[in-house]
Parts: sequence; C-alpha cells; structure tokens
Amino acid sequence: MNATRRPVSVWVLSCLYIAVGTVAFVYYLPALTAHRAEGVLIEVTELLAIVSGIFMLLGRNWARWLALAWMAFHVAISFPVVRQVVNHSIIFGLVAWLLLRQDTRRYFQPVDGGYE
Repeated sequence: MNATRRPVSVWVLSCLYIAVGTVAFVYYLPALTAHRAEGVLIEVTELLAIVSGIFMLLGRNWARWLALAWMAFHVAISFPVVRQVVNHSIIFGLVAWLLLRQDTRRYFQPVDGGYE
C-alpha cells in the first residue's frame, strides 16, 4: 500500500470497473450456464474487470495496467464495427489519461520501493 491519498479519478474508475464487470458478469451468466464456448471467456473477461477495480482501490500498480489492457482488449474485439471501435477508443483514451497522470502514478508507487 502507498502513503499518498487516492485520487478521485482512481476511485471513480475503480467503482466503474467493478460495476461494469459485475453487471456484465450477471448479464452473460446464461451463456455460461448454457455451456456455450464463449461463455467462459466472456465471464473471465468480466472477472478481470472486477479484479482490476478492486485492486486499483488498494493501490496495486499491476491492477492499473490490467485495467488499461482490459480496455485495449475491448478496442481490439470491436473490429470491424467502426462505431464500436471509435467508442471504445475514446473510452480507452480517457481511461489511459486518467491512469497515467502524475498524481495517479504517484498513488500507485509502493511506499517501501518493493516489488508489486
């Protein structure tokens, strides 16, 4: 854990990741129970959103990068639908800007300088 105060942007993004992951997990649960092949992959993806949200709240740097990778994955799977690519790219840009700012980087730095 770090000694700096959690930025509001991290709090908001973490809550959004947890909420989106939870709602999507419940929404796609029938695909998992119907034994559709993509159901497992969808649910794992949603669990990753929840995990990144929880651990960003705890100040874990790897969770910040997981959140960025999760959003980049959504940009990639949006192809070839241009509207989805644009929407996900805009969201990715906003998330990247919020998570890579100086105050946010400072929050995710470990206090003891140890490995995260």
